[in-house]
Amino acid sequence: MLNRFSLNRVYNATSIKYVRMGSSLSALAYKAMQRNMRSPPLPTIGSPTWSRDAAISSILYETPSTQKIESDSHVLQCLVQNEPGVLARVSSALAGRGFNIDSLVVSKTEVKDLSRMTIVLQGKASVIEQARRQIEDLVPVWAVLDYTNAPLVQRELLLAKVSLLGPEYFADLVAHHQQSHNHSMGLNDTSATAQEQLEYRREKFHPNNIPLSQALRHKHEHLEGITKLAEHYGGKIADISDRNCIIELCAEPERVSKFLRHIKPFGIIETVRTGMSVLTKTPMDGELEQLEEMSIDEFESPEGDLPPG
Repeated sequence: MLNRFSLNRVYNATSIKYVRMGSSLSALAYKAMQRNMRSPPLPTIGSPTWSRDAAISSILYETPSTQKIESDSHVLQCLVQNEPGVLARVSSALAGRGFNIDSLVVSKTEVKDLSRMTIVLQGKASVIEQARRQIEDLVPVWAVLDYTNAPLVQRELLLAKVSLLGPEYFADLVAHHQQSHNHSMGLNDTSATAQEQLEYRREKFHPNNIPLSQALRHKHEHLEGITKLAEHYGGKIADISDRNCIIELCAEPERVSKFLRHIKPFGIIETVRTGMSVLTKTPMDGELEQLEEMSIDEFESPEGDLPPG
């Protein structure tokens, strides 16, 4: 049985070193040592403080340089008779003037025997106006509207087939199909370097050489990344197969092009774009009156600008 002197020695901080760690008094020694000690403060991570000069320099550095790019793209919408040969006559009229058609979409409307044709062209405004009048003079054309500067709702549908195995295996498949095509056309590259590269890619990156578990991990990881990227742009996965998936995206043409640039590292196998469809926005009540007043004010001259007398 321990006496009072022994207990005092245990509770004394200077005598704790005499207590063996394996004894039953180790817990008492630890509590006696920690009783009068304060716990260290928790670490705090504060937000960085910026000086005025550093903040302005950071903003100027992160601001991209503005580039003034004049677009020569024009949007024409034709209301035509729904009969055979109309598309050929309109395209022939544009081809005769040497226009490069970026997009051409034709569809039926809710009105019987009436179709809507949306054309996106590149060219100068004066030449586009001459082409618009020439198309409007065609017999089956009811009207041609220039929507270039009008407020529009623009949409385009994209279907993109993307590889699930990654860019290395996708590039190997492209090289394999290119070799097969060259063999059928009699254009094989017989150089030693080309043959060694093809043999190396076939041994390392061909999908048939991937273990099943590794291929499964590749597919799930890439599918997750592709799905998140498609959902960020408002798209979805329309179909999934063994080695690729099909993405469906309906957005503005510029947004579709930006999505294709972001999805390209995964390995795009093929894409289909429907072309741009547009409808004009309807102004709110009161906006037309404001626009009319603004147009009237532009033509009215102030009294100070009038000649004397």
